[in-house]
Amino acid sequence: MTPQAALEHGLTELALPLPQMARQQVLDYLDLLAKWNRTFNLTAIREPAQMVSHHVLDALAVLAELPDGSLADVGSGAGLPGIPIAIAQPQRRVTLNDTNQKKASFLRQAIIELRLENCSVHAGRAEAWLPAERFQIVISRAFAEISKLIAACRHLIAPGGILAAMKGADPSDEIAKLDAGCDCSDVRRVKVPLLDAQRHLVLCRFGRGQA
Repeated sequence: MTPQAALEHGLTELALPLPQMARQQVLDYLDLLAKWNRTFNLTAIREPAQMVSHHVLDALAVLAELPDGSLADVGSGAGLPGIPIAIAQPQRRVTLNDTNQKKASFLRQAIIELRLENCSVHAGRAEAWLPAERFQIVISRAFAEISKLIAACRHLIAPGGILAAMKGADPSDEIAKLDAGCDCSDVRRVKVPLLDAQRHLVLCRFGRGQA
C-alpha cells in the first residue's frame, strides 16, 4: 500500500475529512521526515506506509478525544503527535517541545516547509519551560511513565486544562501508583487504522489550584 493510499484509508476509517491541502501537507511531512531520518535518525520506522499508520494515524486517532484549545506536545521528537494535529486543526495553537537541538532544528524546518502558521517550537527541558501562556492541553507519547510526565509538565497546564498521555497497553498499573492530587481515571481506548496494537489515551485532571 502506498503512503497516499494508507492515508486515505485511515482518514476514511477515522471519519476525518481533511481538505486536499492538508492531505498533501501530511505526505510532504513524511517526505521531509524520511529525508532527515537518513542523517538524524528521528524514527526507527523507515517504511513510508508504516510511517502513516504508526505515526500519522496514531496521532490523528486521538483528535476526537481532545477538547479545544492550545496544545503543547512535550518530547515531540519527530513532531509526533503535534505536527499531524497542527495540520488537521489549523485553528489550534500548537507548540512542539524537545530537549534535543537536532530534533528541534527538524521541527523548525518542518514548520517552515509545511507552512504551519499555527505551530511553533520550544527547545529545552519541559521542567524549566515557563511559557507566557499556559496550555489547555499538554500531550506526549514520549514519556515512559505517567508519573514522570506529570512531574515534568504539570506547571504547563492552564487552570481547567488536561494532561494527555498516549500509551500502548492498558496503563491501569501506572495510574494506581499516582498520588491523590491528580485524577487520571479517564482512560480511553483508541483504535488506530492499519495498526494491530493496543492504544490508550489517559486524560489527567488536577484539583483547583493544583495544575
